[in-house]
Amino acid sequence: MLDPRAADALPGDIDPALRAEVAHTTANAIVHQGRAAEDPEIVARLVSLVEAEGLDTVAGMWADSPPNTLPGALWRLYVLREWVRRDPRTVSERYRMGVARAEVHDVVAGVASPPGPDEVSDVVDAVLSGVFAADLAVALERGAAFCRVLATGSALDADFLHDRDHDLAHRMTRGASGLVRTAEELEHAAALWRTGVLD
Repeated sequence: MLDPRAADALPGDIDPALRAEVAHTTANAIVHQGRAAEDPEIVARLVSLVEAEGLDTVAGMWADSPPNTLPGALWRLYVLREWVRRDPRTVSERYRMGVARAEVHDVVAGVASPPGPDEVSDVVDAVLSGVFAADLAVALERGAAFCRVLATGSALDADFLHDRDHDLAHRMTRGASGLVRTAEELEHAAALWRTGVLD
């Protein structure tokens, strides 16, 4: 793998093929070594990868990866966790709003009731832990279900705000649409993992 300092010293952008190779190599190494270790300390370190390495570093490795790849799926889960970590109160409020209309997805996501900041934080940590210590497809499906409940809550919140702040409501509606897209991508990645072709 390229050392980050060596990569920074290269003139121009990294070749897209090399970038894709680095993304796949790092994602596979992290997932397979994490799963092989069967060590809760290693899993905890992998879950908190963004805090240790920084979001920009992780983004540099995986953000450009297509959603139907292992690095692309991991990137989506880490971004979701980072959002929850940075704003657990807002996430929990929107999740709580979405639960009544997305009950099945709530059951799959597995958030404790009532969903507060600690509960949503716990579930995204559990989802990422599942990538390294349980069935990866189930972890991806739990992440997708979490996104679907959040999307429902965000759309409802946007409806309530529409008359008071049209611009904010519009941004929230677009955010809800993005969450649905992320859910679909994670579900597709789970299906690919089950058939042995998520790389």
